[in-house]
Amino acid sequence: MWHLAQLNVARPLAPLDSAQMADFVRDLPVINALADAAPGFVWRLRDEDGQDATSLRPYGPETMVNMSVWESVEALRDFVYRGPHLNSLRRRREWFDYAGIEAHLVLWWIPAGVTPTLDEARDRLELLIRKGPGPDAFTLRRPYPPPDQVPSG
Repeated sequence: MWHLAQLNVARPLAPLDSAQMADFVRDLPVINALADAAPGFVWRLRDEDGQDATSLRPYGPETMVNMSVWESVEALRDFVYRGPHLNSLRRRREWFDYAGIEAHLVLWWIPAGVTPTLDEARDRLELLIRKGPGPDAFTLRRPYPPPDQVPSG
C-alpha cells in the first residue's frame, strides 16, 4: 500500500509577526486542524512546539516548508481545492513570493507507514525541477499512479 507525500515551499513576503502576514498566521491553526480531520489525511510536518512547521527553515532562512502525507492524490486535491483551504490558496500571493522558485510543490509516493524526510523532499523537488513530472516526482496537475498501479508491459 502506498501513500502520497507532498512538499510545498514558499518565501514569506514579510515576517510572520507583521500586519501583512496576520491573516495567514491567524488562519493557519484552523487550516491545519481541518487538514488533520480531512478524509485521507495521514501526517503533517510539525516543529518542536507541535503546532505547525513555520519555524522550520531547512532550505534557508527565507523559505518556509509544508510537508504532509495523504492516502491518495484525490484526498489531497479535495482538501486543497474544496472547502476553506481554497480561500487561503487564493490569497497566497498576498503572503508569499514565488519569483525565482522553479517549482514550489512536489508529490511522490511512499510506502504506507513511512514518514518522509526533509532531505528526501528536497531531492524530490530538485528531481521535478531537473526532469519535470514523472513517477518519482510530480504535481497535482500531472499526477502519476502509485507504483503498484502502474500498468506493466
